[in-house]
Amino acid sequence: MTLTTSPGGVHHHEKVVNAIPGWGPLGICILLTLSAPLCIVTGAGSGANGPTLIAIGVLMLVVGIGAMFGLMAIAPNNSRVLLLFGQYKGTVKRSGFVWVNPFYSKKKVSLRIRNFETGSSTKPETKNKEGVVTQPKTRSAGKPSKVNDRDGNPIEISAVVVWKVVDTAEALFEVDDFENFVEVQSEAALRSLATRYPYDSRDEEQSLRGSTDEICDRLRDDIQDRLDKAGVQVLEARISHLAYAPEIAAAMLQRQQASAVVAARTKIVDGAVGMVEMALEHLKRDNIVELDADQRAALVSNLLVVLCSDRHTQPVVQTGA
Repeated sequence: MTLTTSPGGVHHHEKVVNAIPGWGPLGICILLTLSAPLCIVTGAGSGANGPTLIAIGVLMLVVGIGAMFGLMAIAPNNSRVLLLFGQYKGTVKRSGFVWVNPFYSKKKVSLRIRNFETGSSTKPETKNKEGVVTQPKTRSAGKPSKVNDRDGNPIEISAVVVWKVVDTAEALFEVDDFENFVEVQSEAALRSLATRYPYDSRDEEQSLRGSTDEICDRLRDDIQDRLDKAGVQVLEARISHLAYAPEIAAAMLQRQQASAVVAARTKIVDGAVGMVEMALEHLKRDNIVELDADQRAALVSNLLVVLCSDRHTQPVVQTGA
């Protein structure tokens, strides 16, 4: 067992135990259990050696039955943490049918990839007095967290976190409930991240909406920093919901629409000025018509009105002098 001293006490690291395949010990247990009654019956009919044979038979029966408690079947991507009278002895990660010391107490820890959405709540399973599960473990749907971004705007945000256990000893002994620890710390990391970035940015600055990949990578790193002590590896963290809070959503939508209109109008004006300049140069180069300053100004004004208007123009044809 690898132990390092930390300010909070003894720190546990995972130690992998290579368990014995269980088929051989199972055969021995069956042989001892079946041979014990025969030995006891033989001892009962014997003379001076009878008590010895009976004691051996009882011992064989106790050993055969007791050794069976060391047999266990481990599914793929599962593990068993072994404790001997409260002391950590190692972790079995080998899948299949194996045998360990029957005095070990065994705690099951899944190594499979798991995911959850921040804002969801877990309701543990309930059992009756006989130990029968009356209500299985359930998880409610995730609710977006309401926080303020860097600019103070209230927003709603939630994320999906994908994780798995990589150190079973840390997961069991360093935190009280590692599943709840992952959920709470992920929620805290998401809230902290949302307050450091604006919802949207008008320049090249990183924002929650405009820099999705960078923000998600930063969120994963922040969550991993908080979960290192729990033996958990964060595989992915992605923002699943991002929106302004309802009380300011309408105002922010109007601001976005206004920004879009201004940007579109700016582009239209730039294009219209270029077209007018091209038309004047073409008229001058081909000597199509001679225009004085007033006529050029009128032509430029008319072309800009036609090109920049958001409605179809109706030309007026001058028939007089």
